[in-house]
Amino acid sequence: MAGFRIGRGRDNNRTPQQPPQQQPYGQQQPPPPYGQQPYPPQQQWPSQAPGDQGEPEYFDPYGQQPQGRPPYGHGAPGSPGAPAPGPAYGNDNPGHTRAFSIGEDPYGQGATYQAGSAAAAPSGPRLPWKELLRGIVTRPGQTFLQMRDFAVWGPALTVTFLYGMLAVFGFDKAREDAIKAPLGSAIPIVLSTGAAFVICGLILGAVTHTLARQMGGDGSWQPTVGLSMLVMSITDAPRLLFAVFLGGDNMVVQVLGWATWVAAGALFTSLISKSHDLPWPKALGASAIQLIALLSIIKLGTL
Repeated sequence: MAGFRIGRGRDNNRTPQQPPQQQPYGQQQPPPPYGQQPYPPQQQWPSQAPGDQGEPEYFDPYGQQPQGRPPYGHGAPGSPGAPAPGPAYGNDNPGHTRAFSIGEDPYGQGATYQAGSAAAAPSGPRLPWKELLRGIVTRPGQTFLQMRDFAVWGPALTVTFLYGMLAVFGFDKAREDAIKAPLGSAIPIVLSTGAAFVICGLILGAVTHTLARQMGGDGSWQPTVGLSMLVMSITDAPRLLFAVFLGGDNMVVQVLGWATWVAAGALFTSLISKSHDLPWPKALGASAIQLIALLSIIKLGTL
């Protein structure tokens, strides 16, 4: 008695066909992860002819997905289910956890880019006014870096106002007018000159700060303006002292005028470089307008 198999009678001579593999677009089957054994071979089943009664779907006895679909978390980088790159394999897979320190941002991108080549060191404690004035002359770079976050309005306004009152006697004609005038008229002249120098220092410092910010600086305007006023007053003090007694036309006064102007340029460059974290060419360019204004308004009046 002849026997037969249901659904197998006319398909015995057909070549078995493999089921279609589902792989990511443009990707080949990745090799097994390092340290794991290769995937077990998949059992292939012959395809069914049209009209046949389908047999139940068989799954991999090892519990893995069909060939062409790697298990979740073991795919190639960039494919669905691929593990995120990290220090330890599998930390970002389901069922795994990663330990972080308190206050640590695991997904942060690091520190914000600064304009200079290196990030500025944290500023130190606020300097008293005596150490501030001494530091501008003896160690300007460290002083500007330490005071980049502190306003210095008290010393800046006081020193600039005193400098402006003495500047009256540094000009020959203004000194003669102030000496010949009555006391009631000389005092307003001296006070108004001091106030004018304060306003001039504020404007020039604001211009320098604005230019530094446009060039990529990140400093605050109050420390920049205050320190620039101190630099303007301190650097011209030697020339002014000699001009009061020798007059503006004296050769020593003229030499000191050019020397102190060059020193002012160096201090302004250091100030902008430390306060705004800028390289020295940009710092010098930001302070160029203030240097030209000091040369034309103050220096050239006596040179």
